[in-house]
Amino acid sequence: MAAFQMRIAMVGAVVILILGSGWFYIALKGEVPSPSQLRPDNTQIVAIGQRIYAETCAACHGVRLAGEEDWQTRDADGYLPAPPHDESGHTWHHTDQVLFDITKYGVQKFAGTDYKTRMPSYQGILNDYEILAVLSYIKSQWPTEIRRRHDQMSERARE
Repeated sequence: MAAFQMRIAMVGAVVILILGSGWFYIALKGEVPSPSQLRPDNTQIVAIGQRIYAETCAACHGVRLAGEEDWQTRDADGYLPAPPHDESGHTWHHTDQVLFDITKYGVQKFAGTDYKTRMPSYQGILNDYEILAVLSYIKSQWPTEIRRRHDQMSERARE
């Protein structure tokens, strides 16, 4: 009986994966963007990102993207608390590509392998389009002026 239940669970996981991929296709309306080009105006992608953020990121970065207290002060173990992802933090100072790379590959890609962080690499945990959705959700929460400045910075970086 256990082998049969295991097969059912595996089939279920495959179906969920296929349906999830279908949602991204529908959300992108057939468009296949660079996974690092954020889509904060696409309500379907933002809704997917909001769900993933709540499940994966909110425990550290806060439900309202406010981060942890004293996020710029290292703790007794030498770690910085999780920063805010709202307009009060530095997230929007990084281009789409840098945000994508930090999320996928980890902070050490930019800060060096000896940098102490509790932020995991999400490679193998979230796929590229799930990362795109989370970052699109975060960006969708920024004020219009911050989004405009971030768009300009990211566009210049792509040129």
